Amino acid sequence: MKKILLIATGGTIASKKTDEGLTPKIESNELLSYLDNISDICQIDTIQLLSLDSTNINYEHWKQIAKCIEKNYHEYDGFVITHGTDTMAYTASALSYMIQNSPKPIILTGSQKSIYKRDSDARNNLFNAILVASSNDASGVNIVFDNKVILGTRAKKTRTKSFNAFASVNYPEVAIIRDRHVIFYIKNNYRIEDLKFYYDFDPSVFVLKLIPGMDLKIFDYILDHYNTVIIESFGVGGIPMYYESEFSNYFEKLVLANKTIVITTQVPYEGSDLAVYQVGRKIKEKYELMESYDMTLESLVCKMMWIRGQTTTHKQIKKLLYTPIANDITL
Repeated sequence: MKKILLIATGGTIASKKTDEGLTPKIESNELLSYLDNISDICQIDTIQLLSLDSTNINYEHWKQIAKCIEKNYHEYDGFVITHGTDTMAYTASALSYMIQNSPKPIILTGSQKSIYKRDSDARNNLFNAILVASSNDASGVNIVFDNKVILGTRAKKTRTKSFNAFASVNYPEVAIIRDRHVIFYIKNNYRIEDLKFYYDFDPSVFVLKLIPGMDLKIFDYILDHYNTVIIESFGVGGIPMYYESEFSNYFEKLVLANKTIVITTQVPYEGSDLAVYQVGRKIKEKYELMESYDMTLESLVCKMMWIRGQTTTHKQIKKLLYTPIANDITL
């Protein structure tokens, strides 16, 4: 029988009503008390690591989670992390870069309603997460939600209220759960000798969403305060040409200051391709800009934090960005 560690961090799944709104109040042992027959699946221990609304989760909390897993890695066969849904895709992406090539499953789950409510999705999601973490075919970082197993680097929250809140973006679902059976479509054969933990993250990343006719003076602030700027461009990678000289001037300043620029798209599916249109090709060629192709924004943000924590050399940054990690990018 597998030995699983449940790491609770708060979120809606653990929330109760207060006069100021829903707040995490339910601790890890109580979460398990709402489930039946878990002892038939695995032996499970719990840790109450955090008790936060996931809106308040940041890179320091990602480190806490990763360090908790590393400390307990050799004592358990799998890990389940209960987490709020709003930033779960960021945490799943971050852990995919902080804990690479894990042959043991690291499963995140949560819910759209608290586990104490009878009509909640929480009990099904938590049960399924434990079921997947106990599977011989599971490995690496994944999100389990609404009977789906989604790769950590490909998950995105696409609905604010519905139970089918998460989608797998530009990549197939890893598995589905039917009648308490996990049916895997994709399996990764990670080796324990390839397992690596990373904690050097540079959180100095700014995401700039372009809007028509925007004032580019925001770049002055970015230049002074951030090491990496991710630009959410239009379509497959359009940079407006009516501000061609202004964009060029700012891109040149960023490059000369050893800042990292990555172009992505505002469109969730199918990815970027700056070479398609003149409005993207010209500026990509002039500044040798990097682009994210089919990565999710959450994965791109976390990967750039990880990359800038490893190196500040443009050549190495580009090499690492275009090196697939946990199937995060298709080239």
